[in-house]
Amino acid sequence: MDDRLKKQIDFILAIDKEKNILRQTHLTDHGRAENDAEHAWHMAIMAYLLRDYANEPVDIGRVMIMCLIHDIVEIYAGDTYAYDDAALKTQKAREEEAKQRIYSLLPEDQKQEMMAIFDEFEEFKTPEAKFAHAMDNFQPLLLNNSNDGADWIRHGVDAAHVYGRQSQSRMGSEKIYEATDEILKENIIKGRIKP
Repeated sequence: MDDRLKKQIDFILAIDKEKNILRQTHLTDHGRAENDAEHAWHMAIMAYLLRDYANEPVDIGRVMIMCLIHDIVEIYAGDTYAYDDAALKTQKAREEEAKQRIYSLLPEDQKQEMMAIFDEFEEFKTPEAKFAHAMDNFQPLLLNNSNDGADWIRHGVDAAHVYGRQSQSRMGSEKIYEATDEILKENIIKGRIKP
């Protein structure tokens, strides 16, 4: 086996560990905790299906790969809960170190390509990154809503925190943000999210 293929296989096997990174969000119908790989897969399909709602034309293939790789770094950095203010302070440094570690398994050209896509997502400047972020916010919101707000209730999340995070969705998709706003208002009225 040549060195390039060996490196690619090593990376492929390493990213399988993403299936072991559990998130705070639970599957629909009050299921078990979702893992990072399921979250990424779900986001990628959502992006494809909802692409007509992007604020600007997007390269949907690039959006989908962003969705699929954006949390691979959590294999080493761990999942950071969206409303954990203390963990959010160290997230960037942990993920930068993890990015170098995981993508260094690849051949150099693919390492640079994957890190550039990850960085593009993190920088949140391109239409693709903005739409991918909208999916990253909308996917757990849909799951939380389908579970009667159980995850919001368990963590005592308040409206200011949820709206603070979800407001970024507006930059990728005004239409998705409108749906988000409807869902959030309904959950606040029902007492699932603190006002």
